[in-house]
Amino acid sequence: MSPHATGRHHVRRAVATGVPLAVIAALVAAGPEASAASRDAHVTGTATLGDIPLGPFSNALLPSTVDNDRGVDLGGIGSDIYPTGHKNEFWTVTDRGPNGQIKVSGTKRRTFPVPGFDPAIVKIRVSGDTVKVLDAIPITTASGKAVTGLSNQEGRDEAPYSYDAKTPLPYNPNGLDTEGIVRAADGTFWLVDEYGPSLVHVSARGKVLTRYVPKGLGLTGADYPVVEALPAVLLHRKINRGFEGLAQLPGGDLVIAMQSPLSLPDEDAGEGSLTTRLLRFSPRKKAVTAEYAYRFDPVNVVDPSEDDTSELKISSVVAVGGDRLLVEERTDKAARLQVVELDRRSNILGGRYDDATTSPSLEQLTDPAVSGVPVLRKRLIVDLGKVKGVPGKIEGIARVDGDTLALINDNDFGMTDGAEAFDAQGRLVDSGIETSVTYVRLPHRI
Repeated sequence: MSPHATGRHHVRRAVATGVPLAVIAALVAAGPEASAASRDAHVTGTATLGDIPLGPFSNALLPSTVDNDRGVDLGGIGSDIYPTGHKNEFWTVTDRGPNGQIKVSGTKRRTFPVPGFDPAIVKIRVSGDTVKVLDAIPITTASGKAVTGLSNQEGRDEAPYSYDAKTPLPYNPNGLDTEGIVRAADGTFWLVDEYGPSLVHVSARGKVLTRYVPKGLGLTGADYPVVEALPAVLLHRKINRGFEGLAQLPGGDLVIAMQSPLSLPDEDAGEGSLTTRLLRFSPRKKAVTAEYAYRFDPVNVVDPSEDDTSELKISSVVAVGGDRLLVEERTDKAARLQVVELDRRSNILGGRYDDATTSPSLEQLTDPAVSGVPVLRKRLIVDLGKVKGVPGKIEGIARVDGDTLALINDNDFGMTDGAEAFDAQGRLVDSGIETSVTYVRLPHRI
């Protein structure tokens, strides 16, 4: 049967079972291509991070910051991965630290079992089947104190609680939920954060130099410079779904990915939307210079086991030459990598969809292209969900060479949600999921 005939077969079967037309269109566009893009991709190696107690690790960086690690090991370094320039060595970054959710009186509370934990940049080396920590850099304020990973603003961010969700913890305007990482030519680092959402410039030794946030955020009390330089529309980011991906283009410009569609005009619109946004930021101009609409594939195309559109996320973006970008669309169980070209004609910065009062919003448009919105064109490179040996929850991707990628998963510090995450003595009941780096060779160069 020819590829076209196979596609018609899938369409006939989809129509017979009542699949929506949008999904049928995706099957036509991605069916044979998805199979071909994954057929010859294969894992060439996997390495695992051993157990490193979180308390001693943290206190070696900033003394006396963690008094009780509750049996948690170092994890979460899979928030992103970036090549150091040396073979098998990478920069990684943790997120805000061990955290979970426990339902109390019908409401979920965000827990921080190790509230003194400070997000860190961690340099690793893959040696055989082992991931070794070579260096670790704490992220600190202007005065050298821990930024912590605690929520910033009451009423905007999730209220922080102790490990058992019984005791409220203080908010911290310095707190960062760090995600993407790149290293600039001058040795400084750029990170992205989910709270603001924000773009964070830090020194070679981790001191926050500037935190760029959306206009109108009104973050006060931080012990480092905060500059309102990002579009105000980003204030409508979904909770815990701010900036997630960060790439550095050859000329030095940065590309930032919103993890999920904005909640415009409300949460329901964001939960059901397939359109998120990418931003281009010029470190030289210290300003956003472009904004792009990025369209997810239907959720059950990305992950056949999932039917909840809100589970779609962008977790990693990687520069692959010129203005081309590798974009990871994922759920917690599956991921697909697409290549897009950042065409100047697709720039929507400053237009009507940056106005939060525009109705319908960009997020509400069923087909943005029909409404005149230039959506980035994309091409599927590989369906990681069909590559044997790739773990779940891949959050970081690095390009090793023309046809090889390094993937890193977020193991959430071994935590799970719910009161059963800790035993009667308040010690972690570890999930058993380890941090791993997985090499995948693609059938073609990208």
